[in-house]
Amino acid sequence: MSTTEKKEMLSLKSQQREVTGKGPMRRLRVSHLVPGVFYNDEGKNISIQMEKLPLEKLYNKVRRTTVFNLEIDNNGKTETYPVVVWDVQHHPTKQSIVHIDFFGVDLNKDIQLTVPLEFVGVSKGAKAGGKLETYREQMRLSAKPQDIPAKVSIDISNLDLNKTIRASGVELPENVRAVYKSDYAIISCLDPKGLAAANSED
Repeated sequence: MSTTEKKEMLSLKSQQREVTGKGPMRRLRVSHLVPGVFYNDEGKNISIQMEKLPLEKLYNKVRRTTVFNLEIDNNGKTETYPVVVWDVQHHPTKQSIVHIDFFGVDLNKDIQLTVPLEFVGVSKGAKAGGKLETYREQMRLSAKPQDIPAKVSIDISNLDLNKTIRASGVELPENVRAVYKSDYAIISCLDPKGLAAANSED
């Protein structure tokens, strides 16, 4: 059993950027502005800049799993695009964002995003002395952008000894599906007695 976290549509303001090169980029960052690029699968490519603090606040909420509105101002004319974060570069020591790319999405078309998994509850097997083995901490999902959850919580309360939860067993929202070629294991509860016996035979 699993539950999902629904996301709200947030917005980020930006301005179209004309300057390029290391020197101008450095001056932007000194002014607490972060350079970035917006692009989409139709070939649109717009260099932009945005204020550092609002960007980092928004990124802490959306990461790479949540669609939001990117507002791009070009000399007083604003265009808004639904986007996801495509790539982000951090300062090597301060961990602040120094560059970011956004990818425009069509809200009516399915996309694929990788979202984190969260395990909740205490499994039956663990209560009986079993050992939990986690194989995956995230999973690839496909759905319309606004339908993809920010994370998937998996209730492991009924996970018994020598049982496994696989990708196909994860409950997802309507119209959301897991993407995989083989039905991979996510988490198991192993019997330590069985492991000990197997190891003693080696």
